[in-house]
Amino acid sequence: MLKTAKTLSFLFVLMLTLTASSESFAFDKINRLGLGMSNQLHNDFPGLSFKIQKSRSFAIGAVTGLSTDPTSGGYGVGLKMYRNIFDEPQLNFYLAGMGAILNNKINKTSYSGFQLDLSFGSEFHFTGLNSLGFSFEFGASAFKKKDFVFQTLGNHFIASAIHFYL
Repeated sequence: MLKTAKTLSFLFVLMLTLTASSESFAFDKINRLGLGMSNQLHNDFPGLSFKIQKSRSFAIGAVTGLSTDPTSGGYGVGLKMYRNIFDEPQLNFYLAGMGAILNNKINKTSYSGFQLDLSFGSEFHFTGLNSLGFSFEFGASAFKKKDFVFQTLGNHFIASAIHFYL
């Protein structure tokens, strides 16, 4: 019983810490559109990625991928929410959640499904190259194409996202 109470109090403190706003000194991307690529959809199509920072602590994004191959084509469309939890001058750490709709052909048979991701990540910028952001993420993913699968995820910056901020 005591162990459960400690775990619940730890989770409560963690939630308060993550939702508290903090002063940010990072590269200001508020209302700048980030365009780039991502390979996070579980249908293995490289996707176009969009991200816009709505405030210092909140961003929204989308990823979409398409293939017209008659034997293994399909599409994927996902929306993503970001919550910044810590900023540094060229780096920010965030929590992210993504929901996506997937359609994939496997051996000419079409399968429809979904994808739900919950991840922790970071986006970094090189000094003097602030308009280019490289991200990496890790966490958990649940998705269904042919079968339901739950798995851990770890995306390096090429799979996670590269964005050019306009």
